[in-house]
Amino acid sequence: MFGIFNSNNRINDAKIFMGSQEETRDNILERRSPYSDEVVSRYPICNAQDTICALKIAEVASKETAKTPLHQRILWLEDVADMLEYHREDMAMTLVHEVAKPLAFARVEVDRSIETIRITAKELVALHGETIPTDIAPSGKKTIAYFTRVPVGVVACITPFNFPLNLVAHKIAPALGAGNAVVLKPTPEAPLTSYKLAKLFNSSKYAIKDALSVVYGDVEVGSTLVKSTIPRVLSFTGSVPVGNIITQQAGIKKVSLELGGNAGSFIDKSADIAYTASRCAFGAFVNSGQVCISLQRIYVHSDIYDEFAKVLAIETKTLKVGSPYEEDTFMGPLIDKESLDRAKSWVESAKEEGATLLTGGEVVDGSFTPTVMADVTDDMKIVCEEVFAPIVSLVRVDSYEEAITKMNDSPYGLQFSIFTNDLKLTQRFIEDAQCGGVVINDIPTLRFDVQPYGGSKLSGIGREGPKWALEEFTEIKTVVICN
Repeated sequence: MFGIFNSNNRINDAKIFMGSQEETRDNILERRSPYSDEVVSRYPICNAQDTICALKIAEVASKETAKTPLHQRILWLEDVADMLEYHREDMAMTLVHEVAKPLAFARVEVDRSIETIRITAKELVALHGETIPTDIAPSGKKTIAYFTRVPVGVVACITPFNFPLNLVAHKIAPALGAGNAVVLKPTPEAPLTSYKLAKLFNSSKYAIKDALSVVYGDVEVGSTLVKSTIPRVLSFTGSVPVGNIITQQAGIKKVSLELGGNAGSFIDKSADIAYTASRCAFGAFVNSGQVCISLQRIYVHSDIYDEFAKVLAIETKTLKVGSPYEEDTFMGPLIDKESLDRAKSWVESAKEEGATLLTGGEVVDGSFTPTVMADVTDDMKIVCEEVFAPIVSLVRVDSYEEAITKMNDSPYGLQFSIFTNDLKLTQRFIEDAQCGGVVINDIPTLRFDVQPYGGSKLSGIGREGPKWALEEFTEIKTVVICN
């Protein structure tokens, strides 16, 4: 269908989208595979002037996007989802090439992206307002009053490397579907992935001219997007330090932030140990632990601590670490050498502080093996900060009260979970957990794309998920008609 979709060719050039127009620049960077260090894609670097140009194109285009019929925008999203499904295998291979995501999980990400776009199209049908009884108070009077939701105009989106397809879909599908124009700054770790998705949007027969721009760059481009007065909404997924800078520089605009996490789980003495250990191994190490809701802290009741630690270590050793191109690989390398070195240093630091290494902690063929640390205490860096690596820590607790206190004693509050067969404990946990989402009898790493997703404290502001993103990317307009 398009020349760029060719999984047999590992090197492809990404392009800039200045609205619907593809462009390139003299300054070209190469993206190397985290697994093989081969060059897998090339992309042009933008500057502040390019970013301003893209924003101005979006500003003009937003006048047209706001007037585009809802049925066209729904058909647009459905068409993109269909094309993405057609190119499923190529998109999966592109993820493997650029971020070394194991092939099986790369396919899952493509499938989830398709679902995200289709769910957004369905949610657009329900994006409406309601009537208002203005005579409800003695000071009022009977009128025809209602509110409706209208597009904000221009949305700026900045996305990370860990889910470089689905997290882009989570932003641009609702933003465009709601009738806005978008300027996307994707992660430099997966430029071709973002380009291919943008190509589908801009090549659709239902596409709105110049509605979607894509610019590549780092601080200069990001800062220009953040400080500009053109975007009405800035949607960012990334680190807490960058999120803090954004809130200081953004000015008067809506800011949606999905930031870091330090996901914890409590294992009650009534839990099924075999099932719980299996799920915890998955939740801690999927995507090499590079997930905001990767299971990082496991608080285990002292009555079952030793047995659970043993079973978790056994489960962890069964996970295949290796080439992301092999069908049965569970975990590949971390995104870069800096992340690898950080993971090694954190494990060594924890060992020096008294923690016990149960399994992992090694580098095998460039990959950091899944690591389970026991005898971890609250003051160790490995549980106080977000690891973003395949490391999970076990902390012994004597009661639920001790566990929930420790779990909440964190600046992060994205998602927590509990494993228990005690219904009353479940009810207490739902009320006590200070976070954006709780999961019962499964890992905090569990996320369905249809749900509201976001956190409290330093974990962010706002919610993603098609229905809630559509609300983020629209504004309420109130109408009152008097006789």
